[in-house]
Amino acid sequence: MGVTRLKRKDRRNKTTSRVEVQFLSLGTNVELGSRSKMKKSNQIVKNDAILNQLVSEAK
Repeated sequence: MGVTRLKRKDRRNKTTSRVEVQFLSLGTNVELGSRSKMKKSNQIVKNDAILNQLVSEAK
């Protein structure tokens, strides 16, 4: 049996769905557990700590 080529519409759907799944998995990290915690050396964690400190000083 020969390999069938996807029509243009189906090729587009295949690539967009793959990219969407990749984007969503990169953007959301909502699982609780040790693997989803950010490292202490991460810049976002450092920024959050500084912002929380400033907010507590402002009160």
